[in-house]
Amino acid sequence: MMSTTLPVSPYETIHGLVYFPRMIDKIHLHSTGKLGDDYIPNLGKGFDTRCCSLLGINYGELSAAVGSTLSNEEAWNWAMQHGVAPTEEQIEVWNSFMTKRGWRDEATETLVRRKIEGGFENREDIQTMFDYIDLDEGRPLRATLES
Repeated sequence: MMSTTLPVSPYETIHGLVYFPRMIDKIHLHSTGKLGDDYIPNLGKGFDTRCCSLLGINYGELSAAVGSTLSNEEAWNWAMQHGVAPTEEQIEVWNSFMTKRGWRDEATETLVRRKIEGGFENREDIQTMFDYIDLDEGRPLRATLES
């Protein structure tokens, strides 16, 4: 059995856009059998769906094109050829939305549940879904949001 590898942080960026490198990394890991089983049911869903929607691309087509071979830059170029390049303002709005997801919004309940499931219910410094993902995957937390 092949060992699993964790995808990169959702905070990673390409051309200023958060999350896209993580989505591509999950595609790479899945195509080589190195993505943990708990990630597989959510491939192409949740944040992946939102990211593809922003870029005007289909996740299944992106995944097929990326496979295990396209670099992040090549995947970005594919997305730009088959979708819509986001404007600077759209990137700013996307990044703000995504990095704060779970903080005082409709995803807060999900974040609270995930914190409890992960044994982090007493961690007040986990304020967003990105924070939770990084901590759950063993990465240090980035700067916390200000109230």
